[in-house]
Amino acid sequence: MEPSRHTSVVRFGTYEIALHSGELRKAGVRIRVQQQPLRLLEILLEHPGEVVTREELRSRIWPNENFGDFDQAVNVAIAKLRGALGDSADNPRYIETLPRRGYRFIADVAVVNRPIDKMEFVHAGASSGKEDRAPLEVAGKAAPKRLPWQHAWKTLGLALVLLILIVWIFRWRSRPPGNVLSSSSVRSLAVLPLENLSSNSEDYFADGMTDELITDLAQISALRVISRTSVMPYKGVRKPLPQIARELNVDAVVEGTVLHSGKQVRITAQLIRAPADKHLWAQSYEGDVSDTLALQKKVARAIVEQIRIKLTPQEDAVLENVKVVNPEAYENYLRGRYFWNKRTADGLKKNRRRSKLFSTLYRLSGHSPVV
Repeated sequence: MEPSRHTSVVRFGTYEIALHSGELRKAGVRIRVQQQPLRLLEILLEHPGEVVTREELRSRIWPNENFGDFDQAVNVAIAKLRGALGDSADNPRYIETLPRRGYRFIADVAVVNRPIDKMEFVHAGASSGKEDRAPLEVAGKAAPKRLPWQHAWKTLGLALVLLILIVWIFRWRSRPPGNVLSSSSVRSLAVLPLENLSSNSEDYFADGMTDELITDLAQISALRVISRTSVMPYKGVRKPLPQIARELNVDAVVEGTVLHSGKQVRITAQLIRAPADKHLWAQSYEGDVSDTLALQKKVARAIVEQIRIKLTPQEDAVLENVKVVNPEAYENYLRGRYFWNKRTADGLKKNRRRSKLFSTLYRLSGHSPVV
């Protein structure tokens, strides 16, 4: 079907050209093309699949040009037209060059008359010049039948998508709950010095809690716990936790605070997966000073449960063995150890005074700090 210049729109690929206005569009967006390349395209579209000779192009577009000027003009016009269509001379999708003969439009085109009452599909692959036409699905007409292999590929593609969806749903439902997936690989950790939130300026109580927590966790054979000596230099240091973890070569970090007020104590701890700086667990424990060891054991057991380490019977017994402490004696014990760890002359003097007081309390009460 030859398009009417005044009423037709010709479509090919994602392009369409309105012959009455001379506008070329791609997916509805207008493309600026000079007059001669656009006229050349119109002539090629008049004969899709057929050879349009250079002589015909010359007579219709450049009738007054000599041969030398015409050759240059047609080459430039073809190059600009291919550029506008994103086409290539080596691997043409639209315009094929036939050396010493002319050009042929090789893509399929659809001609739409205005108003849209008829639309025909023109197959441009035939070299004989005859048009193989098949109606598109317009105004109730049936679309061209698909080949069997096209149906097979479509069915196979749908089956593959369905299989991927089923596998994804199965893996999503069978994934471990909560933080188990991210915490199960923790096999080494560092307990950073717990921060003292008490009104007392001395850090003996918080440091003592840190020591006890390190001691409890260090008794678990499947877990590598960094020593007190290695972690205490990080007391009060403001560094990103991933950096501290890299320096200590651990998978996770425990940090927290201690608040000691009168006879009450509160311990807040959190477990952080170091590389991603991701919180895996956080909890606060509060109780009487005499229950301090019990609070420490609860923190240690909660950490072990979060990282899913299997305890031996002996290790489980250690975390279950909770004793009540004499608050005053236990605080003096922590103070004495705090000053001893300072290794200063003033600290040793204070440690000796605390040791004498501790001995006096021991004799008067008839109890050790742990009863």
